[in-house]
Amino acid sequence: MKLRTKQRLYLREAFAMLVLARLAVRFIAPALLFSWVDRPLRRVNRFAADDIEWISWAIKTMAAKPAMNAFCLPCALAAHAMLRRRGIASRICLAVARDNHELIAHAWVETDKNKIVGHTGGARFTHIAEFGTARLGV
Repeated sequence: MKLRTKQRLYLREAFAMLVLARLAVRFIAPALLFSWVDRPLRRVNRFAADDIEWISWAIKTMAAKPAMNAFCLPCALAAHAMLRRRGIASRICLAVARDNHELIAHAWVETDKNKIVGHTGGARFTHIAEFGTARLGV
């Protein structure tokens, strides 16, 4: 497959997943959403390092578009869905921090200990939850 074709396919999938993730965050109850994230994988693909890099690139590229206006949770959900489709174990991590008497939330996706979408925010954020860890060590 040509490089340009591969880029287009990943960008189209990232766009669709980001739109679906934004709708899910808005209209689906968090308990139902995160129960979907926690489901075990049907198949495991351990040799997909190339796919992980492409997914990370596609999500970051589409999320940077002004029309997309994607925050960290929809990006994390979209990346998790794309990884899951390929049988790659991942987890969504959630953290919070205080900023001038306001609570700020942040989400990112990890495969093993590699952050592929988002960043941990350093010591500023307090890690509060992980979803999708059931089969991470498999």
